Amino acid sequence: MPLTGGDIRLERSHDGRVANLTLDHGRFNIITMETRALMAERFAEIDADKKVAVVVIRGEGEHFTSGGDIAGFMEVEPYDLTDLGQDVTAAARSPKPVITAVDGYCFGVGFELALATDIRLATARSEFALPEMRLGMMPGSGGTQRLARLIGLSRAKYHVLTAERIKAQQALDWGLLASVSEDGEGLEREVERVVSALLGYSPVALRTAKEVLDRGVDAPLASGVELERKSYAMLRATHDFAEGVAAFGEKRAPKFTGR
Repeated sequence: MPLTGGDIRLERSHDGRVANLTLDHGRFNIITMETRALMAERFAEIDADKKVAVVVIRGEGEHFTSGGDIAGFMEVEPYDLTDLGQDVTAAARSPKPVITAVDGYCFGVGFELALATDIRLATARSEFALPEMRLGMMPGSGGTQRLARLIGLSRAKYHVLTAERIKAQQALDWGLLASVSEDGEGLEREVERVVSALLGYSPVALRTAKEVLDRGVDAPLASGVELERKSYAMLRATHDFAEGVAAFGEKRAPKFTGR
């Protein structure tokens, strides 16, 4: 059964192994300060649930989200905004693979939310933007830093400073997206394909690979390779790796248990 607290629905599928988070706040799924807090709460619950292996984030209806509640920012004390982004970008800290499925607008904090996830899938009509400059502001939930790391400093500067939108095909060409589907139905098929693939792998291997990628990307190459090598050695001692080797030799599908 879905949990309906606030404007983020949490539903489980695939026998409880997939947690589906859906933004649901009017036509444009505005992200309020309450939405941010709820996102952190939802991920705390998901991360504590050992049965959940994959997370998918969607927007209800026509658009993923047009961004934040603009007027709401004036109700928050400036100092309180220094922690902005710690809640809505909880996906980056989750040990589990997080997929964002985008249709339509993905603007502002919604784009920052997507940037904090691991795999981004979208429809051809989707558009992405950090429009804060139009308000005399700048992105404050990781947008400048994550976008620059994903598409390069020069491109990130252009799109942050001009607030110009990025079309789906351009986002795909730049590596922001893993795939672009023709429409919503195609997007859901693609989500299911990726989810099915991830569910077939060892949860402990997925968790370890995500951590190595995230930590290694900002480290010197030698440190990143060292982290990879030691993590590889650690996985050698898991039950899942032994099962994977046995299944390969016996020409059967492995039965991973996350140990």
